[in-house]
Amino acid sequence: MTLAAALDDAPRLYALIPCAGVGERAGAAGPKQYTMLAGRSLVAHTLAALAQVARLHAVLVVLSPDDAGFEQSAAGFTGWVSRNGGASRAQTVANGLDDLLARGARPLDWVLVHDAARCLVRAPWIDALIDACLADPVGGLLALPLADTLKAERDGRVSSTIDRRGKWQAQTPQMFRVGMLREALTLVGANVTDEASAIEALGHAPRLVPGSPENLKITYPSDFDLAERLLRTRS
Repeated sequence: MTLAAALDDAPRLYALIPCAGVGERAGAAGPKQYTMLAGRSLVAHTLAALAQVARLHAVLVVLSPDDAGFEQSAAGFTGWVSRNGGASRAQTVANGLDDLLARGARPLDWVLVHDAARCLVRAPWIDALIDACLADPVGGLLALPLADTLKAERDGRVSSTIDRRGKWQAQTPQMFRVGMLREALTLVGANVTDEASAIEALGHAPRLVPGSPENLKITYPSDFDLAERLLRTRS
C-alpha cells in the first residue's frame, strides 16, 4: 500500500455542532447561539476555535429546519451546514451523523460533538482530546473532576450531602466513532443528554480527558457576562 493510500484509509475526524436549540434557560431574545459576545456571535467564537484544529477533516453545523440566523451570525464559515435538527439534542446529533455518512464519512471515522454554546473552547484542549482518544477502542470526552461539595435537595432544603469522590462534570467535545455513536443513539432514543451516556448504554466506558473550568456552557443569563469578560481578557 502506498503512503497516499494508507493516509486515505486512516480514520478521519469530523466535528459536529448541534445548533438547533432555542436557549429557553438563557433568557436571550432569540437563540442563545446568536447572542453577541466580545464583538462576534457566540457560535462564531465556537467555530473559530474549531477552525484552528488542523486534524479536523470537516465541521458540520446542524440547525433547525426554520433557522434564519446562522449565515448572518457566522459570516465566513466555510464548513458544512444541515437544516435537519430534531426536537431534542440527541435527535439533532443523530440526524447530523446521518448527514455526515451521506457526505462520505465512514462508520470507523471519528466525530467530535461539541456544544455550540461552549464558545470558550480552545484548540489545544480539543487537540488533547484527540491525542487521548485516537488509539482508544471507545473514545472519550473532556470533563472536570468535581471540586464543590454536592447537596441533594428536597423542598428547597438540603436532604443529604453527596460524596463527590470519583465524580466528573461532563464537557464537550465528546469524541466517538461515527458508527458506534449512531448505533448508541438509536438504542437510547431522544432523551439522553450527552453522547457519552449513549455510548455507556452500549456497555462501553468512555475515557475521561481533563478539560478546563473555562470550557463552560452558556446556559443562564449570568453566564453571558462571565463569558464576555473571559473572551475580552484572552490574549
